[in-house]
Amino acid sequence: MTSQDTSPAQPVEDVDVLVIGAGLSGIGAACQIVTRHPGKSVAVLEARATSGGTWDLFRYPGIRSDSDMFTFGFRWRPWPSDTALADGHLILDYLRAVAEEYDVERLIRYDHRVTSAAWSSDEQRWTVTYTHDGVEKQVRCSLLWGCSGYYDYEKGHAPVFPGAEDFEGQVVHPQFWPEDLDYAGKKVVVIGSGATAVTLVPAMAPTAEHVTMLQRSPTYILSRPGRDGWGKALARLPEKLRFPLVRWKNILVQVGSYQLFQRRPEWGKNLIRTATARQLEGTGLDVDTHFKPDYNPWDQRLCFVPDSDLFKALRSGKADVVTDHIETFDATGIRLTSGEHLDADIIVTATGLRLKAFGGISMTVDGAEVKAHETMAYKALMLSGVPNFVYTIGYTNASWTLKADLVSDYVCRMLEHLDSHGLSSFVAERDPSVGERPFMDFQSGYVLRALDHLPRQGDRAPWMLKQNYLTDLRTIRHDELDDGVLAFR
Repeated sequence: MTSQDTSPAQPVEDVDVLVIGAGLSGIGAACQIVTRHPGKSVAVLEARATSGGTWDLFRYPGIRSDSDMFTFGFRWRPWPSDTALADGHLILDYLRAVAEEYDVERLIRYDHRVTSAAWSSDEQRWTVTYTHDGVEKQVRCSLLWGCSGYYDYEKGHAPVFPGAEDFEGQVVHPQFWPEDLDYAGKKVVVIGSGATAVTLVPAMAPTAEHVTMLQRSPTYILSRPGRDGWGKALARLPEKLRFPLVRWKNILVQVGSYQLFQRRPEWGKNLIRTATARQLEGTGLDVDTHFKPDYNPWDQRLCFVPDSDLFKALRSGKADVVTDHIETFDATGIRLTSGEHLDADIIVTATGLRLKAFGGISMTVDGAEVKAHETMAYKALMLSGVPNFVYTIGYTNASWTLKADLVSDYVCRMLEHLDSHGLSSFVAERDPSVGERPFMDFQSGYVLRALDHLPRQGDRAPWMLKQNYLTDLRTIRHDELDDGVLAFR
């Protein structure tokens, strides 16, 4: 006969704001809440054992930002050097320093994996379920803030390659880089042509015997200085003057060049081609074969390399580029459809990310399942019909942090609005007359593979995603919150 446990159930913890994720977005979110709403209780749930998100997860050689650091750093906490494209470990140091400075490290709860969230209109609260140490627990909150990014941390995109089981060397995915991988004196083939591949090739080339970047199709690649010219020129100015000047210079250059490339794509193609041809002199590589995509600039993200490092590796003879399709792996490398064979000791499958909206969390509103693809994104930070839920997803054509800062501003304004008007909830009510469009008007493979599982965007404001920081600066940071689209209770 067993005794019955009659001990009272433990009360469910209650916080004002619950942030999911302790990467760049989550740390920034927590810092802004504790600074601008010191009376609010905040908790940050992080599924992994450490903070930093992307910048802690990825450990492959040469990992770095592909956005300039004056916009990748937070608006309210300047990036501390004139480095334009910083190495991953420097970014991680910056994020963790910010968390310590703003005293939010104490708010982060590690190894807390959120699995579901349920909104109750009667209670005006979210009940969030998570697991920790193998035990399922819950926490309630008024505002739920998704800062888990948009890709799957546990799985990368990994196509099945014919004959992969026959390869006698080592196959590595950059998302899960082995700490003990020794590629010194080895022949390496990097499959891919995106930001990861163009980072890996010059980083591995000096140590490896040879590195080949194998791509199915080309990518636009531009070189930029490793140190910001304005950052160096204005180094003697006080930081409070220097940082905003350099930051705004970079914002305007980014927005202006993006708009110019979109409006005059042929001019943009010719500009990039001329610059690339100059970089390839002496390599024997044909620019039109290997560096002329069949899409317009910024239909996919441009790749920037610091101080021409990729092109220097190509000119050195320690690296090359092959544009072809894979027929099969074999014991010693890869056989291509052209009949060429690439010898390899190590094959790196830099084949991209696998998107996972909102960390894969299942959500319900008053018992009804929230299906992301049936919702419409409001200002690219809320979902129609989902109360008191905000998410942070950055730009595809600019620094992630530019958008993360705007979302933080919006949430802080919203909390103030709710408090000052005696309100407890807000929700974006979808207008059935608004036409639907894909969530991201972007042609990168990782986006196209996931579009059917992502929210939709609309054909007009505030449902349309502009991918324009200057527009969002007005609509997100300054427009009235009570805009006739949001309903308050």
